Amino acid sequence: MAKLQYVKELLSTEIATEGSLLIVKKIHDQLIEETNKRLIPRTEAKFVVGPANIPGSSYDIDLEVENTLDIREIAEGADIYLDNQTYTSVNVKPIKYGVSIRITREMMEDAKWNLLETNIKTAGKRFAENETNLVLVQLDAADNTVTGGAAITIANITAAMQFLEDEDKEPTTLLVGNEVLNDLRNIDTFVEADKAGSTEMMDTAFKGVIYGMKVMRFSTNAAPTTGYAKFAYVFDNDEAYVIVEKRPIMVERFDLPSNDLTAASITQRIAVKALRTNSIAKITTT
Repeated sequence: MAKLQYVKELLSTEIATEGSLLIVKKIHDQLIEETNKRLIPRTEAKFVVGPANIPGSSYDIDLEVENTLDIREIAEGADIYLDNQTYTSVNVKPIKYGVSIRITREMMEDAKWNLLETNIKTAGKRFAENETNLVLVQLDAADNTVTGGAAITIANITAAMQFLEDEDKEPTTLLVGNEVLNDLRNIDTFVEADKAGSTEMMDTAFKGVIYGMKVMRFSTNAAPTTGYAKFAYVFDNDEAYVIVEKRPIMVERFDLPSNDLTAASITQRIAVKALRTNSIAKITTT
């Protein structure tokens, strides 16, 4: 009886296997790429310095120290007071980031698409995400922080704006993480067309204007830590930070015949530096 049961199971397995082989299958011939994350565009930096302007390993930026020259009332015939502006310098030294990709020739020969090319393309996304990461670290050095509650409020936004305006800075950009973005979507002033708010906030990409500031969302998956989802930054993009790039993303292809590998090394030398932290205000929520 046991033997008969075994024969039945064996036949059932073989029939199922043969049946599956008879079914025509179509394998999609195009790779579905991973989702592109929303990153901070370079337009929000005061300027971007390229390799041609960096002869050495670092780049110095000279700044006037604010409010260090003054004028005074002078009595008739009295000496004119001496005063002068003072200066400071910020040194920015690009750091090298990179990754090496190695693919066996067998994989290249047998794969449905060019594995080296697709890996290089994905690596390019990682470099872009790293740049957003570097920007966020510098914005986090803000001189002023507005501590919000469970959700961001209009009062939080205007308080952050005032911190900048008290320093004679112009709030140009509101950069928000995912949770803060959700809070904004629930402030009817910004999203209901029949209210006296900015109906531009209804844009599907959520790029609009709040009190004259551009609203931009950054992917918190590209942020240094998950906590950034609860943060927002108000800053003056003419004062906040600079990007110094000694080496743009460089791809060097090579072969390793002894291992029968084809490979690529992708590198970049870059740094982001806050210029005036009093031009940045951070809003936190819980």
